[in-house]
Amino acid sequence: MKKREKVLWALAALLLLVSVLSLTVVPGIRFSGLLALALAGVCILAVFLGHWAEKSRAGKRCQRIFLAGLSAALLLFLLVEGLLLSHGERDRSALPADAVIVLGAGVNGETPSLMLQSRIDAAAEYLNAHPDIPAVLSGGQGNGENITEAECMRRQLTAMGIGESRLLLEERSTSTAENFAFSKELLRQAGIDPETAVVAVVTNDFHCFRAHLIAQREGLTVLDVPAEVPWLLLNANYYVREFFALGKTLIFD
Repeated sequence: MKKREKVLWALAALLLLVSVLSLTVVPGIRFSGLLALALAGVCILAVFLGHWAEKSRAGKRCQRIFLAGLSAALLLFLLVEGLLLSHGERDRSALPADAVIVLGAGVNGETPSLMLQSRIDAAAEYLNAHPDIPAVLSGGQGNGENITEAECMRRQLTAMGIGESRLLLEERSTSTAENFAFSKELLRQAGIDPETAVVAVVTNDFHCFRAHLIAQREGLTVLDVPAEVPWLLLNANYYVREFFALGKTLIFD
């Protein structure tokens, strides 16, 4: 067995181990587990393409196409991840806004997920620093959630001393696009023109770029207030997943 094949088989085995651990042991990084499984398949495919390339011209052509496509995909991934990281680091929380929109995330029963709690904490900090503006808490109710994401945020924020009169609940949305579309209606009801207002959007750092893009599509002028997930492994998982989510948004939304 050639050295390159040994490396590929070893890498495939390592990726399979990572996949199993991610899917069965480590909570919150299921996507990384599925991605590791797919990458293990890529390594195994590379081994078989190498054997085929040694036996026929067709195999060599397929191997070249495979390697070119893999290189292009890796370059695109690195460029997009750099964009996501740079945008997620742009903290605009010191700037004033006319209103706030806090985007929902998962709720475990009635308890905010780690990701949602980080958004709640960032929202509380911004609202305390800008005490005269309202906030739309945006998020409906999904599987495994006994209350809406908006209601969960309301409970947490009021417990942290944010006046309930400042909090507007948007409880219908099931996607980021709906978050903004439905939140615009509540801003109008509160006497704020979403076409001219500056809106601070609180979401996780990995989500800032896509949220900003979708908000602009809805005609909103926004500034980003990024919330960082404290667990590095979990945050890395979501940054990788966001690459594919952004592609979906650009192509299908």
